[in-house]
Amino acid sequence: MTTNPSPRVLVSSRPMRLDLPVGLVRLFSALRAAGGTPYVVGGAVRDSLLGLPVEDLDVEVFGLPAERLQPILAEHGRVDAVGQAFRVYKLSGVEGVLGAVDVSLPRRDSKSGSGHRGIAVEGDPALPVEEAARRRDFTINAMLFDPANGRLHDPWGGQRDIEARLLRAVDARTFGEDPLRALRAVQLAARYELAVDPATAALCAGMPLAELPAERVFGEIEKLLLKARRPSRGLALLKDWGMLSVVGPELLALEATPQDPGWHPEGDVWVHTLQVVDEAAALLDDLADDRPRQLTVMLGALCHDLGKPATTRFEDGRIRSRGHEEAGLSPTTSLLDRWGVHTLLGYDVRGQVLALVAHHLKPGQLYDEREKVGDGAIRRLARKCEPDLLYRVAKADCLGRRPGAFEAVAMDWFRERVLELDVAVRPPEPILKGRDVLALGVRPGPEVGRVLHAVYERQLDGAVTTPEAARDEARRILGIPDGVT
Repeated sequence: MTTNPSPRVLVSSRPMRLDLPVGLVRLFSALRAAGGTPYVVGGAVRDSLLGLPVEDLDVEVFGLPAERLQPILAEHGRVDAVGQAFRVYKLSGVEGVLGAVDVSLPRRDSKSGSGHRGIAVEGDPALPVEEAARRRDFTINAMLFDPANGRLHDPWGGQRDIEARLLRAVDARTFGEDPLRALRAVQLAARYELAVDPATAALCAGMPLAELPAERVFGEIEKLLLKARRPSRGLALLKDWGMLSVVGPELLALEATPQDPGWHPEGDVWVHTLQVVDEAAALLDDLADDRPRQLTVMLGALCHDLGKPATTRFEDGRIRSRGHEEAGLSPTTSLLDRWGVHTLLGYDVRGQVLALVAHHLKPGQLYDEREKVGDGAIRRLARKCEPDLLYRVAKADCLGRRPGAFEAVAMDWFRERVLELDVAVRPPEPILKGRDVLALGVRPGPEVGRVLHAVYERQLDGAVTTPEAARDEARRILGIPDGVT
């Protein structure tokens, strides 16, 4: 099996426009003056041709050895070299660039062992452009832009594949050396809504994913969940290519779990989950700058019904899954363990995902019992999970039942209530403090905690709303007569 068997240098017939920051223009000028030929490579070229915002800038410099390249870079920003066998220079502080620019030499890759790390890399500044591009994973990532003349260098037909909306491996002989590329194919196909070349799909399906470390696997899963408009496309590829047995075996049983057609006309739990993650992805816009919470919502949507395979029964003529929220905690924990999900940027993603799974039916239940249940129930729920995130998962769960005409009335009511109660992100701050209890003559010890807890419960019920009322309630609990301090 061969993909793109012979290199063909295809220079676009039209000049390519790629606006570069002024600091990068100055760097390129300095590199050319020193005898180098710098190109913008990879994702920046791809995204520009797709008409998308260019976020990450990667540069490959031909014609200069590392010992000459690094001093030039140091004149244009702070240089941090990463990697052991082969150095990639992260250049920070370039005028007009947010973050760091990755600068590297052309390099040769060869398989030296198992797994993602078992690849020997050797820099070669004299490598021809087409050979340097051969080491890249997909044709859409193997294009180079020459800012000196505004031309696109396309040795492997990446522009053609972009126009055809096709994801294709550059070289079948080397593609399989890095099993991570199979997961990259999944998330790229979903993010850019591309069909996958059949030969490339076959290569991906045969990759030894078990060799990959958890953090690399989840890195691609996170991109799928957060960057794709419809993450379901990538999840479907994981299943179709037989990858779920390694990447997420906890998800396998969902397809074999039926649902009551009256409530779930879409079909089994797997079909429902795919719809839910897509609905959840559409509810993240106002969390665009909050990656940990975005990820929490998407993982909550993905895992919310993992308890159904263990609890689904046919009872009284209906398919029911009683207690699936609690039952979902074990498989969710297993999946989060598998992916190494804990905290992210100091935020407890793991704890919140488990709470969302455990309580994802609560907004609907609270709405159904809204005439009986007071605001205290919502305030108490805010102690267990973030209501605003719960709203998003619950709404996605409701809408993820196409082709039914289900409306998220209950979830919209729930969000309105949590906003009115100011508990969208966290529960109310306790009004009564430990020092207030000590001031009433209580000695340090368990009695202080007992009083604080009791007063806080009254606060959650709305019976205590001011510091004066909190202290009065503490006196009542302690049996201190009015007027005595």
